[in-house]
Amino acid sequence: MQENYPELKANQNFLALQDELAGTENRISVERNKFNQTAQDFNAYIRQFPRVIYAGWFGFKPKGYFQSSPGAETAPQVQF
Repeated sequence: MQENYPELKANQNFLALQDELAGTENRISVERNKFNQTAQDFNAYIRQFPRVIYAGWFGFKPKGYFQSSPGAETAPQVQF
């Protein structure tokens, strides 16, 4: 049926690409949140007594959260 209707096949490929792009954006968001949660957990961990003493001795410093560069919050436009 797709051979008779090439627009249908192209449309299905386009929909699959859209799904893949949305999935990629979601995976990036999930991993960014995991990174920030891990940084928050680490920072809380090294602030607790007696770990705060060891952290100072061994030079453990609080970790920063992920910060995207300006304009990165919007996905790039894909042109077809």
